[in-house]
Amino acid sequence: MEIISTAFIINFIDKHSIEYRSSQKTLCLPIISRLYKKMKNDIKFTEIKIDDGLICDGHHRYIASLLANVNIATTHSFRTSASQEIFWHSVTFDENDWDSTAKIDLLNQQDATYNDISLETLMEMLK
Repeated sequence: MEIISTAFIINFIDKHSIEYRSSQKTLCLPIISRLYKKMKNDIKFTEIKIDDGLICDGHHRYIASLLANVNIATTHSFRTSASQEIFWHSVTFDENDWDSTAKIDLLNQQDATYNDISLETLMEMLK
């Protein structure tokens, strides 16, 4: 399993055609890394929300799915008036974790429930 770094993501962006466009200037590297690890262990996630090719919700899931080479479902949504396209080469990746330990624990529980597995099974997969 790859170690997800900013350089790894930028290299991926440079070498691949990315179908959906970003509407977010900055993404959180630790969140992408956690999602990538879960996806590589066959954990499923809710669909990302798209409006005419622009991601409205699910940027971290989308990038993690591309890196993990996992398909993620999409659903139609509506962008807000503040939404604007950000070219992937302009997106920055923050190495600071945006989630607290309590939020990570909550998300792990939600992911376990969504995938109909125990939290213990999920945590074992992530070791």
